[in-house]
Amino acid sequence: MTTSDKSSQISESSPESTPSRMRIRVGLLVTLFGLLVFLVGARPSLFDLDRSPVVGFVQIAVFLVGLAIICMGGYIGLMSFWNNGKRTIAADLGSRLVATGYVVAVFSGMADVFGFGSQAPPRVPYFGPWQATGVEIGEALIAIGFLLLIPYHLRKKVEAK
Repeated sequence: MTTSDKSSQISESSPESTPSRMRIRVGLLVTLFGLLVFLVGARPSLFDLDRSPVVGFVQIAVFLVGLAIICMGGYIGLMSFWNNGKRTIAADLGSRLVATGYVVAVFSGMADVFGFGSQAPPRVPYFGPWQATGVEIGEALIAIGFLLLIPYHLRKKVEAK
C-alpha cells in the first residue's frame, strides 16, 4: 500500500484530514469583529463613547450582539476541524451548549427589558449584579461548549513505506 492509498483511505471527517484554512481564518476574523462589538457595548469608555454612568438598554443590546458574533465566529472556526459534518457526541453537545449559553446570557442581560428583572417595565432597565451573574453563567456555558467542539483525537503518524 503506497502513501497515496493511505491518504485516500483517510475520511474527510477524521482528525488526520487538513481543516479548511479559509474557514478557520473567516471564523477568527468574525470572532475578532465580535470582540470589538462586545467591547463597544461592555466598555464604551475604551472608545470614548461613554455617555452615561449606568449600563442602559443600548449598551446591553450591543454587547449581546457582540457576544452573538463571537459565538458565530467561534462556531465557524471550530466546525472547520470537523470536515464533512461528522462530529462526535461531545462536539454535538458542545454546539448545543454554545447556543444554550447564549440564550442564558440574552435572557439574563435583558431581564428588565423582558419584564422579569429587578426593575419593573415602566422604569429604566438596570444591569445589576443578578443580571451580570446570569450573563457570566451564560458565557461560561459558551466556553464549555467551545471546549467540547475541539477535536481531541490523537493524530496518527502516517508511516512512509
